[in-house]
Amino acid sequence: TVTNITSYNGWGDPASSDFTIDPDLWILDNYGTKLIALIYNGKCFEWDASAVNATSNRATLLANAPTASRHVLVSTPDRHLVFFGTETTIGTPTTQDKMFIRWSDQENYNQWTPNVTNSAGSQRIAGGSEIRCARPAKGTILVWTDTTMQSMSFIGPPFIFGFRQLGNDCGAVGLNSAMVILSLIH
Repeated sequence: TVTNITSYNGWGDPASSDFTIDPDLWILDNYGTKLIALIYNGKCFEWDASAVNATSNRATLLANAPTASRHVLVSTPDRHLVFFGTETTIGTPTTQDKMFIRWSDQENYNQWTPNVTNSAGSQRIAGGSEIRCARPAKGTILVWTDTTMQSMSFIGPPFIFGFRQLGNDCGAVGLNSAMVILSLIH
C-alpha cells in the first residue's frame, strides 16, 4: 500500500495528496486444468490449459463469482473454490468484508448461492480486522488475519467447513508472508 504521494503541478511546484493504492498482486491456483487468477481486492479469472488453441486464448472472468476479494484458493481434496476477504453480496464490491469467507459448491465454482441441493456457503470469522493470508495444509486451510491464525477444515454437510481459532497475536504481515512446510518423515 502506498500513501502520501507527492505530485508536481509544474516545474518545482510541489503538491501532495493523501490516497491509498493497493498493489496489483495476483493470486494463482489450479483447479484441474484451469488456472484461477485473482487480482488482489478485485475480480477473478479462469484460463483453461486443455482448451483448443489454449495459448491463443485469453483468461475470462469467472462467471457468478465475487468481484472483490483479497485471496482465493482451491480446497483440496473436496474441490471448493474459496474466496477470502470477499463480498457479503456477490457482485457488489462495496460490500467487501475483509473478514468474510465464501466458498462455491463442490466441483462447481460457478454456483455460489447456498441452498439445500449444494454445498456453497460463507462464514465471517472473528479475531482481527482483515484476512491477510491463507494456505492449504494437511487436512485444513490455515487462515491468518492481522492478529490471529485460524483453521478452516472440510467437515461435510450440513456446515461444510468448520472453523477454529488456533492462536492469538500471531497474525501475518502480508499476503505472501506465510509458508506451510509439511514433513515427509513421521
